Amino acid sequence: MPANDDLALLTEAARAAGEIALRYWRKRPESWDKPGGAGPVTEADLAVNAMLHADLGAARPDYGWLSEETPDDSVRLGRGRSFIVDPIDGTRAFIEGDESFAHSLAVAEAGRITAAVVYLPARDALYAATETGEATLNGRPIRASGRAEAGRATLLTSRPNLAPEHWKDGTPPPFRRAFRASLAWRLCLVAEGRFDAMLSLRPTWEWDIAAGDLIARRAGARVTDRAGRAIAYNAAEPRAEGIIAAPEPLWQAIRGALA
Repeated sequence: MPANDDLALLTEAARAAGEIALRYWRKRPESWDKPGGAGPVTEADLAVNAMLHADLGAARPDYGWLSEETPDDSVRLGRGRSFIVDPIDGTRAFIEGDESFAHSLAVAEAGRITAAVVYLPARDALYAATETGEATLNGRPIRASGRAEAGRATLLTSRPNLAPEHWKDGTPPPFRRAFRASLAWRLCLVAEGRFDAMLSLRPTWEWDIAAGDLIARRAGARVTDRAGRAIAYNAAEPRAEGIIAAPEPLWQAIRGALA
């Protein structure tokens, strides 16, 4: 299936997901904590997941399925392509009524992401890319910032990632730190050039980063795990060893400074 056809499918599905999510947003949706400290989930997460699983599965019955809100099934490992989906990325923000939650939808083939959409329905911001096309925001091309110097760079990351033990000399470069709840959106903000880089040092689930990875790379950023390796998607254990996304010179500065 051509990536452009998959992109059109993901775009339609993401907008439909947004319609569902906004029916619950700021209306006190039922929520609870998942087992094992895996974070909160709401009835909206499950409603969006059910729609996406049904609609995307009907459209591409030969594709595998990997989603935060569906028990993993190893059948996906034998499929040529798989959907990788986070029904609502930034569930805590969603519960709090913040606008920064997103729907993250991607297609993986042979470890690569071939089509990707990240949609923030409360902002009506739709980021998209295919592996051979440009990254876009609401249909307009976007580019990463091109920032080279860490000392002047804005870095999207949580505060614990700047702890001394993570950096070679015990002190991170003098970034200007910022934070957004959705990992997918952080990657897209780097793609858009609104922030220069993003960093997460913790093991990171594929559904949080798959779509944003492709969008950031097609916008000119380099995206790897914390060790500098390209991330292979639809893995048997679907977690990356952290993630770094930045323009090449800034990526080199961040990676070089990490312990």
